[in-house]
Amino acid sequence: MYIPKYLDFTLSPFTGMTRESWIDAAKYLLEGIFRHIPSADSPVIVPRTETEVTYPHKNAKGNQLLLEQTAQRFEGLARTLFIAAPLIHIDPEIEICGFKLRNYYSRLILRCCTKGDELYVGKYEDLQELAGNENPHRAFQQTVETCALVICLDVCLDEIWKRYTDSERDAVAEFLSSYAHASTVPQNWRLFNMLGMAFLHREGYGIDKDIMLEHAQAILGYYAGSGWYRDGQCFDYYSCWAFNVYTPIWNNWYGYENLPYIAARFEQNSNKLMETYGNFFDKDGFTNMWGRSCVYRNAATSPLSENFSLKTSAADPGLARRIASGSLLQFFTHKDFLINSVPSMGFYGQFAPLVQGYSCAESAYWLGKAFLCLTLPENHPFWTAKENNGIWDKLNENEVSETFLKGPALCVTNHSANGSTVLRSAKVIKNSGDLHGMWNYSKLCYCTKYPWEASPAEGVESMQYVLRNSGEENYQRCNATFLHGIHDGVLFRRQFFDYDLSVDTHWRQALNLADFPVEYGIMRADKLRLFRAPVTLTLGAYGFPDNGTEITEKRLGSAKAVILKGHDSMGHEKQLAMTIYDGWEDLKLVQSTGTNPDSEKSIVIYAETSRRKNYGYENFILISQVITKEDLDDFSENELFPIERIDYTDEEKHGGYGPVTITLKNGSVKRIDFDGIEGRLEL
Repeated sequence: MYIPKYLDFTLSPFTGMTRESWIDAAKYLLEGIFRHIPSADSPVIVPRTETEVTYPHKNAKGNQLLLEQTAQRFEGLARTLFIAAPLIHIDPEIEICGFKLRNYYSRLILRCCTKGDELYVGKYEDLQELAGNENPHRAFQQTVETCALVICLDVCLDEIWKRYTDSERDAVAEFLSSYAHASTVPQNWRLFNMLGMAFLHREGYGIDKDIMLEHAQAILGYYAGSGWYRDGQCFDYYSCWAFNVYTPIWNNWYGYENLPYIAARFEQNSNKLMETYGNFFDKDGFTNMWGRSCVYRNAATSPLSENFSLKTSAADPGLARRIASGSLLQFFTHKDFLINSVPSMGFYGQFAPLVQGYSCAESAYWLGKAFLCLTLPENHPFWTAKENNGIWDKLNENEVSETFLKGPALCVTNHSANGSTVLRSAKVIKNSGDLHGMWNYSKLCYCTKYPWEASPAEGVESMQYVLRNSGEENYQRCNATFLHGIHDGVLFRRQFFDYDLSVDTHWRQALNLADFPVEYGIMRADKLRLFRAPVTLTLGAYGFPDNGTEITEKRLGSAKAVILKGHDSMGHEKQLAMTIYDGWEDLKLVQSTGTNPDSEKSIVIYAETSRRKNYGYENFILISQVITKEDLDDFSENELFPIERIDYTDEEKHGGYGPVTITLKNGSVKRIDFDGIEGRLEL
């Protein structure tokens, strides 16, 4: 487990981390890598701890296996170079485990780009031939890694690139050009091509400027507002560790001089992100487990330091370093972060439900992007400014701050009572059978202190509704989330179960969602939108790490709460409570193994109810809350049962029509009114 060194709690009162601490952390990762490299002639291939999902895939054969093996070799080179390149620039003579990094990577780059060498990873046309030229528009993993390579070559311009002979540079440039001008994936991948062309252009090589312009306008067109870009259907950290890392670099290499309008927009968008991005991290600087590629972990902090490369930067250096260091410590100091000195294929420890088929053992080193902050000189404000904690320094005791971004449909709440940050998202659509996609995107809430849990039992999901129609064997989950908006502090969304464009939405079971923050978490007042009954329905709380858990129940009138007290795998105190009010029948528990990213065993509290009459006027409104603490001090009665009264419009008090007004004991009033939601849904 990593123990940080060179600490200065005067400069960095929250983390103690300094530039020397970061250099030491980079060396720590590299030592873990190079203890597995047999010789200076060996590629960067690290031990695998997962073989069922990651590539090279166990069933790959022939040319497909060769394609995957070459991709893995290049990922190992390019992604570990994110970590090594800044150190090489700082100290060209640096050695790790007996390897002189400059010499090792300089030679490995040439070998990977040289046809006939046993480490050659193939130009685009070589891979097309290997793939049988079956798809002229196919993209390959090497396109991703060429972008990492040119960034690192720029970092080590004097130490590696300029030390090559003219013929060696030409060979590397020819390799890079083959991917920069070739087919790519029409999303963040366009930036890989743009960076490749931009580097070549800056170094005096010819490029197709028409291709560059087409990619650049497309990337700009993906912008959704508030600094976020849409990458595919959904929003996630790719908007940050891809769009808002690569566009500032592209601006400096190409955009400012050649496409000033687009460059100015990229700069504006990056600065817009800086206005609120700090709020996405919690009081400890923790990164949320949300979206795909969570094995990249603290790479989510990389746009903070990269913003400083713009002509005009809006980032707060003291906050940027505080978050970057806090997120690094979140992972590096976790006892299960490394397996055989290599980052696990998980979020903390090994976690199979998180792993995706486009990853290999070396993919996790994308987190090396966070170390690009080391390219900032030691006298830069990023390193010299005193750490501050952004929004957390401004919150009063038990105050909640809320940030709502309409374009990307992201709502973030910072809870001073427990130091957690909760993300609620919308504009999500996944295939109905894509469990992994729904875990990553369709959870009702994502909490920095409670990373998402995979399915703990049939018919139960953490922070998700699960529905079962009477007489049907299959359970349905919400795979589409539409945004309605935020009104008087209440976020309104709609989720569909088994959403399918081929079926009219009136023939899909759905929920209208309404939720708002309370001191320690989120309260829900959702409304059933069913076309058929009988049905059963469950709603889980966050997954709770079970390392010896105390379980208690409390009641107040018709409301019921279940409270869990215990510790995570690191021994940190944890406490979670779920309370149900109207619409729910009971609270239950499910114990699980292998579904929690922090601990082998876990517990999920879940609410359960049913609707028995087809077309019967039964309860429509489902009221519940989930609250958490990072200590074992008891929740007060008012925290467990915060509602003073619930007022319905309809005489039956079922909430079938008209507003529902929830009055809390602290005096605040929330009006739940779904009128008009049908005409203002966004995806």
